[in-house]
Amino acid sequence: MLEFDSITKSHGSFRLGPLDLQVDDEILAILGPSGCGKTTLLAIAAGILQQDGGTVSLHGDSLDTRPPEDRGTVMVFQDGALFPHMTVRENIRYAAVPDTDVEGLAATFEVAALLEQRASSLSGGERQRVAVARALAADPSALLLDEPLTNLDAPIRHRLREDLRARLAPLDIPVLYVTHDQSAATAIGDRLAVLNDGAIQQVGTPAAVFERPATPFVARFTGHDNVFDGTIHPGTDRPHVRWGPYRLETDCTGFEPSTAVWFSIRPEYVRVVPEPEREATSNVLTGSITNRLFEGDTYRLRIAVDDLDERLELTVLRPAYDRHGLDERDRISVSVPPSAIYLDRVE
Repeated sequence: MLEFDSITKSHGSFRLGPLDLQVDDEILAILGPSGCGKTTLLAIAAGILQQDGGTVSLHGDSLDTRPPEDRGTVMVFQDGALFPHMTVRENIRYAAVPDTDVEGLAATFEVAALLEQRASSLSGGERQRVAVARALAADPSALLLDEPLTNLDAPIRHRLREDLRARLAPLDIPVLYVTHDQSAATAIGDRLAVLNDGAIQQVGTPAAVFERPATPFVARFTGHDNVFDGTIHPGTDRPHVRWGPYRLETDCTGFEPSTAVWFSIRPEYVRVVPEPEREATSNVLTGSITNRLFEGDTYRLRIAVDDLDERLELTVLRPAYDRHGLDERDRISVSVPPSAIYLDRVE
């Protein structure tokens, strides 16, 4: 287990922590925007930076006084940081422990055919595969990955994140994977830790974090573009949240009437409602399409909801968009399933 206990670190006006985090033999994806402290946390674990306070330990042993080369941690950087004048074989062997199966590692990461090529001749995806193979050749007790897919083209990035998940999951060591890309975090991580302004906002499985965000920041950062303020009102058979003049049914329970809450709705859960279905559908909202963004297989629509100053966003698949005959500035009715509304108290 890799443990961070009350870690603090300041850079000018930025402060990380106090931060507590435990990473078991799993892939923990650290998700957050640029400048939130993700790379600082990795650098502290690797010994590249010394924390101002707190303790880092690995399998119960403190790493605080150990130099980077004696920590059992290996860090993979955004650009791979290979030696360009060396071949792939030489790069993998550079930090390898005795008896490392270089050919086996190369085969695992699909670079066996490149072993005699110089690193300077590799593509971006090939460099990152070699960089991870080189890191594992050192037989680390913990692996630290700093946005290794960020600089790659989208098709390569999508394929490599699947490959990384398949190759890192069986390692049975703590793996910290830092990223600002929510798709990479959910595809690769067993758990997510969402970081913002040097503080952990939430830790949990990808499904838990995305479906039940702990804060408005987590909601927005994980794709809940619809985050609003409301008030709990009692319903006949389930709670309702008051949003301006609207009362929306929700499956969330445990809130007293008049409780101030924030609530979120993921755009993909909002459904277009044809006129004949309005009366039989719950949580129907009507408004005008103000913005339309074509995203290839979907349209992202923004609606000015009647009698509200706020905008609701929804994602519509192309076949549904064509079937409903939608266009920018059209009037539209949509519904929000009660199960799609997640809410929590305003702190």
